[in-house]
Amino acid sequence: MERELTGGRALKRRVLGLLRADDFSESLAELVEMPGRQVINPLFSFLLNDNEKIRWRAVLAMGAVIEHLADSDMQGARITMRRLMWSLNDESGGIGWGAPEVMAEAMARHRALADDYLSVFCSYADREGNFLEYEALQRGLLWGVIRLARQDRELVRDMIPHLPEYLKSGDPAVRGLAAWAVGIAGAVNAAPGLKLLTDDDAEFRAYIDGEFHKRSVKDTAREALALLESQPV
Repeated sequence: MERELTGGRALKRRVLGLLRADDFSESLAELVEMPGRQVINPLFSFLLNDNEKIRWRAVLAMGAVIEHLADSDMQGARITMRRLMWSLNDESGGIGWGAPEVMAEAMARHRALADDYLSVFCSYADREGNFLEYEALQRGLLWGVIRLARQDRELVRDMIPHLPEYLKSGDPAVRGLAAWAVGIAGAVNAAPGLKLLTDDDAEFRAYIDGEFHKRSVKDTAREALALLESQPV
């Protein structure tokens, strides 16, 4: 028992070292080569890390590990996806930090996972479904919409009817991420809501392409409107 515990601690230290490394692309390559079912547990724990960069790198690493796992052990990948879903369930007793982001990252990377879980992901934005009330989770969900839409707009088609509501949020990050998602997803139904945000001076931060970006809601809304207007009729 002690040997297993020590091994678990050693693995957790190794994973943390990789998440902290200067060259995260090398770390990611090493993480996906580790036994998927074993490395998932420490990565889950780092979704709660105090360091924002560590948390986001854990999101990206989990998505990549789940993708790799799905290629060789689809059942293991599905177990992990269901664990993420459970963490967002009220009955879990937790908050589900990072779960929407990891689900989106995994689905963007692996189409078979998207086929299996995209409808569940969409339900988190649906008032008649499994709507996520907590604004911090809504930020993660909208980040996920952006990630999926950048991969393939078709992946977020069923999310489009639900996006305008987030433009009215009292949380600047939710409004800003929603505006960003609307533009990338091509959600023309949200254009009136975007226009109301073009004078919104509030700022928010987003983690995109491995970097933190500070943006204003108004600039994001204007860019989204430009994207919508450039779409073919």
